[in-house]
Amino acid sequence: MVGRSLAGNRNDCKAWEESGAKDAVGNTVTIADGGYPGTGLVIPHRRKRGQSKLPDWKQEHNKSHKQVRARVQHVFARMKTWKILRDCRLKGDGVHHAMLGIARLHNVALAG
Repeated sequence: MVGRSLAGNRNDCKAWEESGAKDAVGNTVTIADGGYPGTGLVIPHRRKRGQSKLPDWKQEHNKSHKQVRARVQHVFARMKTWKILRDCRLKGDGVHHAMLGIARLHNVALAG
C-alpha cells in the first residue's frame, strides 16, 4: 500500500489519514512506528508512567515488531543507495509512482 505524498509539514497521524493510506489499508493489520498512537495501527508497546519494565509478552512483541520494521527500513536504505528515489523526488508524483511500481513488483514476486 502506498499513500500519496502530501505537501508541507504534517503530523504522521494526520498524513496517515489525508494521504489515502488509511482508506487503502481498510481492516488489514498494519504496523507502524511509535508516531501513530490512536490510529489503530500496531505500534510498539511503551511503559506506562511509574512502570519499571514491560511484561515479557510485550517485550517479545516489541522485538518481533522491530525485526519486521528493520527489514522495511533496510529496503528504504537500499533504494536510496541505488538512487531510485533521489531522481524522482522533486518531480510531482514521482516518488508516489516509483513506490507503486516497487510495491507491485513485490506483490508479483510474492505471487510466484
